[in-house]
Amino acid sequence: MKRIHIHVGVEKLDESIRFYSAIFGAQPVKTKADYAKWMLEDPRVNFAISTRASKNGVDHLGIQVEENEELEELRGRIRSADLAVFDEGETVCCYANSEKSWVQDPSGIAWEAYRTMDDAQIFSSKLAADESACCPDRPVSKTQCCEPSEKTAGCCG
Repeated sequence: MKRIHIHVGVEKLDESIRFYSAIFGAQPVKTKADYAKWMLEDPRVNFAISTRASKNGVDHLGIQVEENEELEELRGRIRSADLAVFDEGETVCCYANSEKSWVQDPSGIAWEAYRTMDDAQIFSSKLAADESACCPDRPVSKTQCCEPSEKTAGCCG
């Protein structure tokens, strides 16, 4: 089953957790010093906030799947539409071990198609290597959009 993913950049995590907890009527299922996540069933959404985003507001969107077959189906639809895609493969991002691909919509909003396998204790495995957070090593579109930065939470934010 699929779930929409929304990642929002915030300045004040504690205030934002209080706000979104009130809106959703639920507490986050995961909270770190720089990150919080709600896994809601109604509406079915994985809603995350962090202070690592490249800007305040919507950083990136996505579709989270539960099974590898669903991920391959989604990737197939992206490829058959002849969209520029970056298959990141297995990675650590947002305190989770995931397999993901990135694509950009015509407005430049980054979308990830991904499957989470397990929790992780670090925000990103790439932080130690290049100081970026979850931005693919290569751009996801022909426009060379991706500029890795210390605060990038998604891609091309």
